Amino acid sequence: MTSTPAEVITVRRAGTEDLPEVAALFSGYLDFYRRPAPAERVLAFLRERHGRGESVVFLARTADGTPAGFVNVYPTFSSLSMAPVWTLNDLFVAPVARGAGAGRALVRACADGARAAGAVAVQLQTAPDNEVAQALYRSEGFQPDTFAAYHLPLTA
Repeated sequence: MTSTPAEVITVRRAGTEDLPEVAALFSGYLDFYRRPAPAERVLAFLRERHGRGESVVFLARTADGTPAGFVNVYPTFSSLSMAPVWTLNDLFVAPVARGAGAGRALVRACADGARAAGAVAVQLQTAPDNEVAQALYRSEGFQPDTFAAYHLPLTA
């Protein structure tokens, strides 16, 4: 378990029993990016990823146990490094917990988990205008990538 210095926020790897709480936070994440989805679809998506071992989710809680945020990562590989890497795909902190260190604690838990799993890097993308997230990532040692990111939509 990872915690902030003030012991206000605790983070641990989410288990199956935590997925309903993660799903509620994930819905907030989707709303933030203007991609709302039905609650049952969100929970089914998380359960499928978790059940197949395709993602690792860390859940942050406040001192009173309230879910504060989550980070969702996808273990994958880097062909250039010929080694495992983790893709930090989703990070969200509930509005009521912002400023309490939950985002930082989640990023650190992700990095610690990646190291423990033998990954050589954690990679991520964030919206160009998400300056708060970018400042957090830079302060935790993330560096801009040298590759341009592209996206090919395959559905309308």
